[in-house]
Amino acid sequence: MPNQATESDITGWLATQQDAMIALLREMVDIDSGSYNKPGIDAVGAVVSRFLAGQNIPVETIAQQKHGDCLRAVVACDGPQGSVGGNAGGNIVLMGHRDTVFPDGEAARRPFTITDGIATGPGVADMKAGLVMNCFVLAAFAKFGGAPAPLLGLFTGDEEIGSPEGRAVIEAEARRARVVFNSEPGRVSGNVVTGRKGGVFMVMRITGKAAHSGTSFADGISAIEELARKTLAIHALTDLDRGVTLNVGLISGGQSVNTVAPWAEGQIDLRYVAPADREDVMARIGAIIDRAFLPGTRAELTVKGEFLPLTQTPAAKRLFEIYVSAAADTGFKTDGEFTGGCADSGFTAGVGTPTICAVGPVGGKAHSPDEFLRVDSLVPRAQACARAVLRLQQAGL
Repeated sequence: MPNQATESDITGWLATQQDAMIALLREMVDIDSGSYNKPGIDAVGAVVSRFLAGQNIPVETIAQQKHGDCLRAVVACDGPQGSVGGNAGGNIVLMGHRDTVFPDGEAARRPFTITDGIATGPGVADMKAGLVMNCFVLAAFAKFGGAPAPLLGLFTGDEEIGSPEGRAVIEAEARRARVVFNSEPGRVSGNVVTGRKGGVFMVMRITGKAAHSGTSFADGISAIEELARKTLAIHALTDLDRGVTLNVGLISGGQSVNTVAPWAEGQIDLRYVAPADREDVMARIGAIIDRAFLPGTRAELTVKGEFLPLTQTPAAKRLFEIYVSAAADTGFKTDGEFTGGCADSGFTAGVGTPTICAVGPVGGKAHSPDEFLRVDSLVPRAQACARAVLRLQQAGL
């Protein structure tokens, strides 16, 4: 059993930190940090590093070439060592991403605001509130100790585009971790996430032949028409009963309104539940790309990013049960949900590490101007996370 005095100290200190949490969250939200804005993402990282340095927590920067750097903050273990599980001595990872989906200028247009206990602003729930929560949980253990293993705060910078650079860092940390708490926003219901779909993000590029659409129409081969035909064929692969969805969500192409289009491009989003479905659907997409509906067109497919599904193993179920108990003792009820959204938790689960997702503060309407956060969930979600960390031993984790 965890040390009750330590649990009381940690949760009691967190109970006094709501105003400080809000101040840190405001600073993060008011910085533009879209996935391709490396300086902005790194500026949010500087906020994280400055806070943790103030708590005497060392932070290592793992530089990334194109996207936001990864930050690795460690709170050494001074609690009871060992585990009855197979990953004794591994780190306890608190994970979150600093990038958002919003364009530059959004923070100035919609700065952090609180109205009637509801906070708004770009990335306020997804997932800057989770970053703040992780910072304060790390600070609490730095002050009072008691964790059954070293605590690792992992702050990445490219999750919203499939973690093209961050994935390698995440998987490396997960392989030497005993458990992972991913602080994506808690569901509007208050639930955590115990299952997620996998996702593949692709671009199909079509090459046709330009011609004047009035005087030489028959000489042209329309890449846009080929794109349209391929889009219909790809959308037809959707199978809702299997949880497989295909969406061509962005298209572009053409040279001018009076030119038969010499090129066109479509961006494809595939979501799936079972790994076998990924292989099946990717093969079918490949066949569509290889087929020329209009003779003379050529097409190529490029995978731009990918998420693995999050599935609940027996060990992950024990982690979930510990969290549910910790939440109940904190004063709120939670359960597990499945979602079609993807997250970095799929990578940690994919290497076999027990993972629980969406343990962050409660919010909703992510990726939209209506995104919101329940301010009154900041402290309780931090307390529940800390309690769950303290109780890992009793679950054999």
